[in-house]
Amino acid sequence: MFAPPQPHAKAAAALGLIARCKPPMCSVLTARRLQRPFVTDPIISIQGLTKTYASGFQALKGIDLDIREGEIFALLGPNGAGKTTLISIICGIVTASAGRVLVGGYDIVRDYRKTRAMIGLVPQELATDSFETPLATCRYSRGLFGRKPNPAHIEKTLKQLSLWDKRNGMIMALSGGMKRRLMIAKALSHEPRVLFLDEPTAGVDVELRKDMWALVEELRRDGVTIILTTHYIEEAEAMADRVGVINHGDLILVEEKAALMQKMGQKRMVLDLTEPLAAIPNRFTALGLELANEGRQLVYTYDTQAERTGITSLLSDLRDEGIRFRDLTTKQSSLEEIFVSLVHAGDVS
Repeated sequence: MFAPPQPHAKAAAALGLIARCKPPMCSVLTARRLQRPFVTDPIISIQGLTKTYASGFQALKGIDLDIREGEIFALLGPNGAGKTTLISIICGIVTASAGRVLVGGYDIVRDYRKTRAMIGLVPQELATDSFETPLATCRYSRGLFGRKPNPAHIEKTLKQLSLWDKRNGMIMALSGGMKRRLMIAKALSHEPRVLFLDEPTAGVDVELRKDMWALVEELRRDGVTIILTTHYIEEAEAMADRVGVINHGDLILVEEKAALMQKMGQKRMVLDLTEPLAAIPNRFTALGLELANEGRQLVYTYDTQAERTGITSLLSDLRDEGIRFRDLTTKQSSLEEIFVSLVHAGDVS
């Protein structure tokens, strides 16, 4: 089976050169590899993608999306929004009704062998051979994509995922979290350029989750493009470069994460009052103030992008009203709050 050249092969060649060169040159080459510029050309290009099932249900409605090489792209959406359908089409599991998808410049239909060799997939559902061993299943998965045996790579991957000690045991004896790790190891066995993580930390404890995200960050540094779907939105907030929100088959937003939070986020100012209030004075009704903590706190929500936040005049008016406070804190809206508001707006419309 033909497999296109992989960046990992190039890296291996570079490492071979480093091993033969003098120490000063080694340092230069290593620094250049670690400082690889961010590539803006899309590794995945999706154009007018639709999917309508035989029942008439339209799972995807004209998706257009470019995913850049080397980025972490978080695809968020409620259950049934179309996330898994989109991933399944790109990976060749589901056939699109219309549209075109390119991976690394190759068409996923016409050049399916090339594109599938570039992709690793960690699906939602666990699917393993219970009577096989982790070591054998990773070797087998690598061979399916036409890659030559590479025991060192398989060993490194299993060690990164804390599976090396379990390599010769039966998969049926692994815990649910370990099986999830094994799914990731299988997806990485053929050194893909693109890795899809579909709810990768579902059912995984906190410690294992942290290890997984450390691995994700390492893969990104090696140039692997990562597309993840997750219900743990704090993970997307911590890891992603860009965020896409899909709802009812429509891609309603694609934005740089930082720009999204700055553009759509709101801040809340919380005043800890010296004396509790029974009610907010009528003169403040238009400001949308709220009482919290049994009247001991006054909450003011404002737009960070507005020309005037109104904070100065509010504090002055509170002083004129005889309302005193002993402390003041502000909090930026989280990505989760922004996501919920976007999905709710889509449902209303």
